This record gives sequence, structure tokens and C-alpha cells, in this order.
Amino acid sequence: MAYIAVPIPSLPGKQDIEIEVTINGLKQQLHYRVELFYWEDCAYPLIDRAECIRQMLSRYDEDWTLYYIGSPTDEFVPITFVKKGDIALQRKMMLGQAV
Repeated sequence: MAYIAVPIPSLPGKQDIEIEVTINGLKQQLHYRVELFYWEDCAYPLIDRAECIRQMLSRYDEDWTLYYIGSPTDEFVPITFVKKGDIALQRKMMLGQAV
């Protein structure tokens, strides 16, 4: 699958992103969410960061699924989610199946 990169500024809070793409005349709408998770919000700040991310993700909205974990900073880690229904659509597109 080819990729197109769209820079999203690192702003506090959730950033809901809707992308409509047309590929070979077929329109698809994809929904993403980028959210910054702050290390200071970890329940147990003394544990390692991987465990902190795991704990934060375990409580996340069930309508969204993990898509990408960005490069962490000393303050936060940006995490991208995709709507659960959209991930199946993406898989079909990757396999070249009709959608």
C-alpha cells in the first residue's frame, strides 16, 4: 500500500481527522484520531513507559483501535487511532479487494 503523509500539529487534546480519498474513481472516507498522552498522567509514573502506554490504551474508547504510536518526547507520546470499521476497509484496500 502506498502512503501519503499529512503533517498534523501537536496540539493538546484530541484531534479528530476525517479524510475522504478518491482512488481510481472510488471514494472512501477514513476517520482518524490523534491524541497526546502525557507521561505525568500515568497511574504509576515510576514504571517503564511501555507499560504506561499499555495501561492508557487499555482504557481507551472501544470504537477506536490503535493505528500508530509516534515518537515520544520527555512530556508525551502522540498516538494515532482509526475507527474500528475503517480498519477493515483499509485491509480490503491493501489487498486490492472491491469495497
